[in-house]
Amino acid sequence: MITTVLANPDQSIGHITKENWENGNLLLIKKALSEFAHEQLIIPVLEDQHKYAVSTPDGKIKYTFKAKVLSLHHWSIEVNSIQKFVEDKEVFLSLTEFIIEFKSVLGIPEILLPTYLEEITSTIYSTAFKISNQKFTASELVNQEYQEIEHAMTEGHPCFLANSGKNGFNSLDFINYSPEANSPVQMIWLAGHKSRATFSCIESLNYDKVIQQELDIEDYIAFKNTIKSKGLDTEDYYIFPVHPWQWFNKLTMIFSEDIAFGKLICLGYGKDIYSAQQSIRTFFNLSNPEKFYAKTALSVINMGFMRGLSPYYMESTPAITMWVDDLVKKDAYLQEKGFTLLGEVATLGYRNFLYEPLGRAIPHNKMLATLWRESPIPKLEQSQKCMTMAALLHVDNEGKAFVKELIDASGISPKQWISHYLDSYLSPLLHCFYKHEMVFMPHGENLILVLEDNIPVKAIMKDITEEVMIFNPNIPLPEKAKRIYIDMDEKLKVLCLQNDIFEFFFRFLVAILHENKVMHQDEFWELVSNCILEYQIAHPALQSQFEKYDLFVSEFDACCLNRLQLKNNKQMLDLTTPTESLQFVGKLKNPIHSI
Repeated sequence: MITTVLANPDQSIGHITKENWENGNLLLIKKALSEFAHEQLIIPVLEDQHKYAVSTPDGKIKYTFKAKVLSLHHWSIEVNSIQKFVEDKEVFLSLTEFIIEFKSVLGIPEILLPTYLEEITSTIYSTAFKISNQKFTASELVNQEYQEIEHAMTEGHPCFLANSGKNGFNSLDFINYSPEANSPVQMIWLAGHKSRATFSCIESLNYDKVIQQELDIEDYIAFKNTIKSKGLDTEDYYIFPVHPWQWFNKLTMIFSEDIAFGKLICLGYGKDIYSAQQSIRTFFNLSNPEKFYAKTALSVINMGFMRGLSPYYMESTPAITMWVDDLVKKDAYLQEKGFTLLGEVATLGYRNFLYEPLGRAIPHNKMLATLWRESPIPKLEQSQKCMTMAALLHVDNEGKAFVKELIDASGISPKQWISHYLDSYLSPLLHCFYKHEMVFMPHGENLILVLEDNIPVKAIMKDITEEVMIFNPNIPLPEKAKRIYIDMDEKLKVLCLQNDIFEFFFRFLVAILHENKVMHQDEFWELVSNCILEYQIAHPALQSQFEKYDLFVSEFDACCLNRLQLKNNKQMLDLTTPTESLQFVGKLKNPIHSI
């Protein structure tokens, strides 16, 4: 008699309806047309007033749509105007067919096309799920808390078309572990022998403090007893959490020899309930929101990278956190702006001695590590709340923009609201760049906005240590922090502001404001210009830096992220030399040049 409990085969496909699939395809084809036109992969031809057409290389298939070209060559497309014709007969819109039809134009290597299509299909699958799973309209979302806003996000990275793929997850994994599904997750805890495991932390912490804070006392006692029951000394081991998917799908196989010889011990599930964040491998503690986030290695390909964690990088992570945090706390201007960081305060890296001789950078050597990051909750005043900055680009199923609802609820004018936002977000980043020659990766998911009465008052930067860069070779760095120094070509440095902020985030925000008649695009860019000029006037000692890295030039190089992903969707960048992989095509007219 079969006693195995079988998974319900319909459980993971409830959202795959004809309506949801068509709507998901339509939204993503709009994005494909917009972003591929922005990156000059396709060249739309104007057929009539605001009506454009794009044809396949053989001329047999044509897509038509209504659009306006906004600042920074952003294609604002009317989603319901998109039509596809095969030899003048209108047919069903399919994103995967679109990719195949334009594959020669997009330049995807033939060997990578199937995995790219898999990621595209996974993105449609995710989009359909988000459409079916909307819990709050844009106006209702204004009154929600941090995690409700986090899990209402539908866009993903605004530039990348294939931005929600999770190659490695099956459909049940999607329900159990994806940020979209937001199912409660309990972490699996392991004990790693100190001959292979290395714990690192900032100076104010130690291993015992971290574990006593992060682990329920009953779990702690039970886990210690598990180690003792095997006749082993608890002092020889570090205890740490891992992603359940990683344990069942990778660690039990790849680390089976370590398990057999007692170097790696499974202790079981912890009691605390966690929630997967937008970044997929980072978990927020729902049971105790003031506890640390847990970031775990996850051997799933998501948006151009295997989402592992290097145990070798983990050793230097707390040292980098301390150095950057010390710089920020000692800078009077950054303190005035309330700019702060979520410190990556402790790490545990476990080395695989079998695979290590094959190269530290290979995915097999990034399968087992944990990082503890500060929660933003203790950094809030009683009158404050926080949200992901990605929310500013959120549009609900009814086409309502969250940022418009947020501005309306604030009781101040759009001009005042955007000025507060720029003062909280852009001003500190300008200072980090011009004063310290330091840049972050300041896209929406990496920033947390702190609000009072729905008005931005400060910004919190996260995902620090993997993405912070220092350009100045004369700044003394501690030995363990030296990997954040990048010897970058001079002309590329200012693009860290022009591309990462202007092109990759403001371009989308200004389009939403403009399309929803909240603010004309020219008015937005005037406020950006004013913010930069106010900073420059207040810091005359940095005049030579302002001239050297001029944000008001007439045009700048366009960085093409989809071209990067299309070239190699398994690993977009060599993280040891990230700038060498970047794809630049064409110039963008600078919207603040003539203001």
